[in-house]
Amino acid sequence: MFLLFLSGIVWLVYVFIGYAASLAVLGCWRRVRPAASSDHWPRVSVLIAARNEEKDVGWKINETLKWQYPSEQLEVLVGSDASDDATDEIVRNFAWRGVKLVRMERRGGKARVLNQLAEIATGELLFFTDANAHIEPDALRVMVRHFADPRIGCVTGDSRPIQEMGNSTLSRGASVYWSYETFLKRMESCLSSVLVCDGAIFCMRASLFERLSPDLANDLESPMRIGAAGYWVIHEPRALVFEHETTSALEEFNRRRRMCAQGMLAMFLLRNTMRGLRGWQFVSHKFLRWLSLIPLLVILATSSVLAKHAIPFRIVLALQGVFYLAAVSGFALTVAKRSVPRLASVPFYMLLGLLGALVGVVEAMVGRRFAVWEIPTYSRGGAAISLREVREK
Repeated sequence: MFLLFLSGIVWLVYVFIGYAASLAVLGCWRRVRPAASSDHWPRVSVLIAARNEEKDVGWKINETLKWQYPSEQLEVLVGSDASDDATDEIVRNFAWRGVKLVRMERRGGKARVLNQLAEIATGELLFFTDANAHIEPDALRVMVRHFADPRIGCVTGDSRPIQEMGNSTLSRGASVYWSYETFLKRMESCLSSVLVCDGAIFCMRASLFERLSPDLANDLESPMRIGAAGYWVIHEPRALVFEHETTSALEEFNRRRRMCAQGMLAMFLLRNTMRGLRGWQFVSHKFLRWLSLIPLLVILATSSVLAKHAIPFRIVLALQGVFYLAAVSGFALTVAKRSVPRLASVPFYMLLGLLGALVGVVEAMVGRRFAVWEIPTYSRGGAAISLREVREK
């Protein structure tokens, strides 16, 4: 019983602390320094996959055309995945400014849309972003300068959630989560081996693009293939993207479920890319974390039994009680649409994500696929907020 308890503790400590510590040690031993150049201005194709994005696609295109990058070197391509709202009409209104619309008459999913766009893109670099993502005007410029180094294959940016509601449980929890993820990306970048890019802001060499699998997430598949080909994948902290986090617990659960199901499938389909350093990273950063609900339950069960025999286990059991009580309180207050303190929102967000991850892993194992995506309704509609307002919040 004690060994089970100890194994659960070791699992969680390694996933949430040990992996980061290992990256730090490796970074001291093998830190890389790309040769960036501020005079590097290659042609860039911006690829935006859209499905019923009438609330956001207009301001998204406007923001993109105002980026601090030579307009003659910027190509904007929008792929409509059989949208049945005003998305296509809005995009066509930008045709006179060089924006191209590619419409799919039948829904095929995000990966198929991006494959279509990549086929007609003329840029030396491909820049991937989402229709609801606010990107800083200088983000592309600071990312592109790294590609002056021929060893760089892909660069990703830094994601920040827009906290529109001061009492939003998910916004508070997401802020802590993304801070941790950003920290890991920076550590991985020291090794030139960022494992997963941010789907709302990453850029890669067009020559390295391979057709995307409809069942996988492009922000996982592309960097895995690029890394396996021997190119560097790095993180640029000054390239910022801001997104509206969903305020719906169900939407967040389904998002995590889909992401982890796609990630689990990637373990099989991309197994040839998971050798050496990147294989260890995938297991440590993703796979073991997806299954973290298992050691949590093991610790709870074993400490309940061991608490009868020793005071330290009673303390551990009591701490778990506080954690789960805080998570339940966060859920209850969210359902009641009441203000939730950070001490309750973070445990709730963590458990919601881990439950979604475990369900996604199980679904992938029984054959569930997520080629076609549904946009999270509560994260759409951000035309009224400026980047300056976002930073002030």
